[in-house]
Amino acid sequence: MNRVVCLISAVLLLSVSLAARAEVSKGDAGAKAAPQALLPLSEVVLYSSGVGYFQRDGSIDGKVDVELRFKVDNINDLLKSMIVQDFDGGHVSAVTYDSRDPVTKTLKSFAVDLTTNPGLGQLLEQIRGERIEVAAPNPVHGVIVGVEKKREKVGDKEVVEVEYLNMLTADGLRSLPLNQVQRIQLSNEQLNAELRQALEVLASSHDVQKKTVKLEFDGKGRRRVRVAYIVETPVWKTSYRLALSEMKQPFLQGWAIVENTTDEDWENVKLSLISGRPISFKMDLYEPLYVKRPVVVSQLYESLRPQVYEQAMEEAAEKPREIEALGALGVSPRLLAKRAMPSPAPAAPSRLAEVELREGVTSAALPKEAGELFQYAISTPISLARQKSALLPIVSEEVDGQKLSIYNERVHAKHPLNGFRLKNSTGLHLSQGPITVFDGGIYAGDGRIEDLPPGQERLIGYALDLKTEVVPQALPEKEEVVAASLRKGVLLVTRKSIDEKTYQVTNRDQTQKVVLIEHPLRPDWRLIEPSEPPERARDVYRFKVPIAAGSGARLRVREEKQIQQTVRVQDSGSETIGYYVQSKQVSPKLKEALQKVIGLRDRLDQTAAHRGRLEQQVKEIGQEQARIRENMAKLAQNSELYARYVSKLGQQETEIEKLRKEIDTLKATEDKQKRDLTDYLLALDID
Repeated sequence: MNRVVCLISAVLLLSVSLAARAEVSKGDAGAKAAPQALLPLSEVVLYSSGVGYFQRDGSIDGKVDVELRFKVDNINDLLKSMIVQDFDGGHVSAVTYDSRDPVTKTLKSFAVDLTTNPGLGQLLEQIRGERIEVAAPNPVHGVIVGVEKKREKVGDKEVVEVEYLNMLTADGLRSLPLNQVQRIQLSNEQLNAELRQALEVLASSHDVQKKTVKLEFDGKGRRRVRVAYIVETPVWKTSYRLALSEMKQPFLQGWAIVENTTDEDWENVKLSLISGRPISFKMDLYEPLYVKRPVVVSQLYESLRPQVYEQAMEEAAEKPREIEALGALGVSPRLLAKRAMPSPAPAAPSRLAEVELREGVTSAALPKEAGELFQYAISTPISLARQKSALLPIVSEEVDGQKLSIYNERVHAKHPLNGFRLKNSTGLHLSQGPITVFDGGIYAGDGRIEDLPPGQERLIGYALDLKTEVVPQALPEKEEVVAASLRKGVLLVTRKSIDEKTYQVTNRDQTQKVVLIEHPLRPDWRLIEPSEPPERARDVYRFKVPIAAGSGARLRVREEKQIQQTVRVQDSGSETIGYYVQSKQVSPKLKEALQKVIGLRDRLDQTAAHRGRLEQQVKEIGQEQARIRENMAKLAQNSELYARYVSKLGQQETEIEKLRKEIDTLKATEDKQKRDLTDYLLALDID
C-alpha cells in the first residue's frame, strides 16, 4: 500500500510540474522564455602549456539564449578567458552561470523546498493557504487547510496510515484521501514558476561535476555569433621516428598525439597545434581560495636513462685539421660527412622486415609562425570522439645530421652512447619528445630531444656503444705561485691551481668513428689544453676525438684557476714566509725583504721563547714554595727541618727576584723587536 501511495505521489508531483509549465506557456508573448540555440564546436587550438582554445560558431535569429555546460574545474579558466561576440548588429545582454553554492542551498531559496525529497502530502503542507483545483476524480476547487494522517484497517489485521487533504471549498470543509487524487493544479502562477525553477535546478544537479553557463544574445534578424574560451587540456605531445642509413639521407617522421578529453565529439573541427611556452595559470575566481602547498615527488634514478643534451652555446667552426687527420687515417672527407660513427648494425635476418619511413605517410600539418609561437595547422578538419586520442603526422622529411659516439663519465664510466647530431633542416619547430631510432632498417634504440627551432642542432643518444671504451684518469691537482707583492705588511699572492685529466679512447670496431667527449665545464676554471676552441654547452665542453678502426686515441684536458690570497706577514710563521721565498715567481727584491723579515721574526721568536722559559722557572719555584709552606705548617718552629725550610725559602725568593728582573728586560727587548718588525713591514712596498 505504501508503495502505491509513493507512486501516486510521484505521478502527481510530475503532473504539478507539467501544469506549471503549461501555465507559463499560456502567458503573454513578452513572458515567454527565449528559444534555445546550439553553437557547434568549430575550431580547437591546443597548446603545449596545458590549455586549449575552443571556438564555437553558429547563427541565431532574434533574441536567443544559449546554454553551455562546463566541468566545475574549468569554470575558473572560463571566467578568465571567455569571449562572446554577436555579429551583424546584435549584442550580448548578459552571461549568467550557476552558483558555486551547494544545490541544497539553492533549493531552499525557492518557495517550495525540494531538498528533502518531500512526498505529496509534505509538498501540500508547504503551500497551505494556496488555492488549488483537485481531480478526485471530479473537479474540486478550494484552499488547502492541511494534510492529516489517519490509520485505517486493511483486511482483517493490517492497519495502514492514509493521508487526507483537507480543503475549504465553496460548500465547506472537505477531506479527500490523497491516494484517490488524480491531479492537482495550482492557481498561483508565481508559485507554479517557483516550483518549475526548483525542479530545473534539481534536474541540473544530477551531474554535480558540471555547471550551466547561459549566454543571452539580443538583436533582430539572423546573425552570426561566436563563443570562444580557454580551458585546461592535456598537453599535446610529439613522438618521432628517425631512420639512419649508409645509403640514404637521414629521414625524420614526427607524430602529434592529440587527446579529446571533453564530453563531446569533435565533428569536422579545424585543429591547430601550438608549440611554445605561453604563460598560463589558474586563478580561483569561482570558489573560496585556500593556500595550496606544492607536492614534491622524489626522483628515481636508474642505471641508464635516456639523455637530453643541451644546445651548444658557442658554435665552433669546423676545423680543417680534423678532416685532414681523418684523411691521414685513410678516411675520405666526403665519407666523413655521412659516416663518422660506428658501423651500421649488421643486416637483419631475412625474417625481419626493414622499416621504411618514406612510404605511406605524409605530413597533415601546415606549419607557420604564430607571433612568438609556432603553429601546426592540420590541413583538413578532423573528427575525434569524446575521450578518444589520435596520432596525427606533422613531420615527414629528410634531415641533416652526423652519426657519432657521445661519452660522458657521469652517464656511463666505461662506454659512450651511440648517437646522432640532428640538425633541424625541416624549417619546422620540433617540439620536445621521444625519438625511436632505426639504423639500417631495424630498431636501434630510443632517445629524447628538447625543443628544436629550425636551423639548430641537438645530440641524440640512443644505445650503448659496446665497441668503444673510454678510460678517464684524473691527475692530482697542482698549485703554484704566479705573482706576489708586499704592501704595508700584507703579502698579496696570486696562486694558480692546475687540473689535468686524460681520456684514453679505444675503438674495437672495424670502421673509423668520431667520439664526442663531454667534459664538465666549471665557470671558475680556464681551459688551457686542447688549444682549439671546443663545442661548449651550458654545463660541458665537447671535444671531438677521431679514431681509426681498431686503434686508440688520447685526449688531454688541462685547466687552470687563479686564486687571490692575502697573508699578514707579522702573524705568519717562518715556515709560511719561507714557502714564498722558495717560489720562482717571487722577485729577488721581495725575497730579500722576506729573508730579512724571517731574520727579524726569528730573533723575536727567540726572545719570546727565552722569556717563556724564565716565566716557567718562576712558576715552578712558586709551586715548590707552596709545598714547603704546607709542610712548615705541620712542624714546630724550633725544629731543625723548619729552619732548613726557612733558609731555602730565602734562597728561592732571591732567585725569583733575579728572574723577574731578567724577564722584564726580555719583555722590553721583545717589545722593541716587535716595533722594529712592524716599522720595517709598514715601510715595504715591493712588487
